[in-house]
Amino acid sequence: MLGILASSLVIAILWGANIGTLYPMVEVVFKGDSLPDYVEIQLDETEAKSAELESEICTLCSDRFNAAEGDLTAIDREIDFAQTRLTAASSKFGMLESAQPWVKRFAPDTPYQTLILIVALLLGGTAIKLIALMSNLLLVQYVSERTAVDLRAIFFRKALHLDLDSVGENGSADLTARLTNDISHVSAGLTVLLGRLVREPLKMIVCVGGAMFVCPRLLLLVMVVTPVLAVVMTYLSRAIRRASRRAMEEMSQMYGMLTNSFAGIRVVKAFNTQAFERAKFNKGILGFYRKSMKMAFYNTLARSSSEMLGMATVGLAILAGGYLVVNGKTSLLGIRMSNEPLNVGQILLFFGFLIGASDPARKLADVWTQLQRGIAATNRVYEIIDQPVRVCEPDSPRFPARPHREIRFDNVAYQYPSGPIVLRGIDLTIQSGETLAVVGPNGSGKSTLVSLLCRFDDPRSGEVMLDDIPLDQIRTRDLRRRIALVTQRTVLFDDTIENNIRYGSPGADSHAVVRAAKLAFADDFIRHKTPDAYQTMLGASGMRLSGGQMQRIALARAFLRNPDILILDEATSQIDLESEQLIHQALSKFLVNRTGLMITHRPTTLALADRVAVIESGAVADVGTRDELIHRNRFFQSLCGNDTRMSA
Repeated sequence: MLGILASSLVIAILWGANIGTLYPMVEVVFKGDSLPDYVEIQLDETEAKSAELESEICTLCSDRFNAAEGDLTAIDREIDFAQTRLTAASSKFGMLESAQPWVKRFAPDTPYQTLILIVALLLGGTAIKLIALMSNLLLVQYVSERTAVDLRAIFFRKALHLDLDSVGENGSADLTARLTNDISHVSAGLTVLLGRLVREPLKMIVCVGGAMFVCPRLLLLVMVVTPVLAVVMTYLSRAIRRASRRAMEEMSQMYGMLTNSFAGIRVVKAFNTQAFERAKFNKGILGFYRKSMKMAFYNTLARSSSEMLGMATVGLAILAGGYLVVNGKTSLLGIRMSNEPLNVGQILLFFGFLIGASDPARKLADVWTQLQRGIAATNRVYEIIDQPVRVCEPDSPRFPARPHREIRFDNVAYQYPSGPIVLRGIDLTIQSGETLAVVGPNGSGKSTLVSLLCRFDDPRSGEVMLDDIPLDQIRTRDLRRRIALVTQRTVLFDDTIENNIRYGSPGADSHAVVRAAKLAFADDFIRHKTPDAYQTMLGASGMRLSGGQMQRIALARAFLRNPDILILDEATSQIDLESEQLIHQALSKFLVNRTGLMITHRPTTLALADRVAVIESGAVADVGTRDELIHRNRFFQSLCGNDTRMSA
């Protein structure tokens, strides 16, 4: 940051210094003088001017002595003005007198050699400025890109810790759009903020300072249009920010359409809906196009307004300055502009500084629009980063014994933040080493029990406890190390089979992976039905495997984790009979001396359970063994009866 600021200052100073070479060219070289001659002439003129002003002050003092009462104010004002001019002349004489020995010693003696020196200084200053500019651009890019890297890491970390319903509301496509597209806009805005928004105002300040040095009152006069520019840019800033946000939201929707289309490509092809998907995507593209064009309109309007008002400022300066120089005046509209009439070199230098300030002002219009886009993107990114999370880590975590004694749901109630009540006073105990199956109608809250046990969320009332310790007093990583989860929708990653089994147990070696695969009856098909065995790349979502094969790999992943608690959430609901039988054999061995929780609708899977809990309307309707429930629970009877009829 210090390097950016230092290089920007060098650029700004040399920008103004290069414009400043206009004055010696006009007032020295093109009048046929060298710098020593010019200093000599200026000393003589300043000395003569000082003598003239001293004489004028003496005369005014004499006139004041003899003046009437009503004329004293006017004479005093003239004396003050003459005294100011004399002080300025004396100061100028002192500076010239101090500089004269140095100028005579080092400056060229002829006008052309002086021109060569000025051009050499101009080229040298430009070279240094360009080196500073290169350094500035590299430093700005370094800061903005590293910031984007850090911001993406922070965003992804927070996205992984969001509540599950928050991820569902935002959608993976929206989070992806914010992580990629929006942070790219943030990086671009930061590049503008640290680059042009530092360099260009400093260049303007140097040029405005130079113009003020030449004639401060004339500068104030021509700056009357500046408030108009400020009002216009304020209005356009808000419009650009709104348009940018809407364009980014449209981009998020396009990401969502792409994700859905590619994820469901089998269904799209099977139902011949390619034309429908194209039409939907084209509608999204046109929506984004319209938002982008609206943003481009505001950008163009901002740039045009800035350039027009800048030209109005320069035009007003030319008219006002030209009037003063052509007529040899020091006042304009009754307002004194300068102590002495401005010469051609001074007014040209004044115009040069104004034009030098107008170029950064024009660039700032583009900078401003990019900055507004970056601000809109930053707001979208920080909406996620600053989003509160319900599942928080405990300040003083507790550590249950391993193995645990029991899992207990104590009067647990749960309601989704923007949805209905799902659980109503659940009381349920699972002893260590016991396998409990949970059955019930769709929407009764079975999967919510799993979410609460994994602490994907916390109950609204009541407590889920592990050995009398509420789960919210245990660190989530400590809790989840004890748990392995196998869901109905098998999740495999675009990686090798070995790495998919090792996922969640990164320290496991290849031998442990193979042992887990054998335990899950997956080793045979991995070795004989895949091209590269354990090193076979699965592709996105494991599309090279059947449902049963994917489920066995998911089981091997769970087995390798060696958990205290194994959770199966409809893990065998969509697989063939052969795979189901193999999975049941694997589970019957693995669940010995482990706690199991199974959500299932298949009575064949219930044979693995020690007890069965029936959940209806968010409450525990009945708990018992399979034989007990088949005689007394109507839902369980219908579940087993349907399965018997289907088997027949």
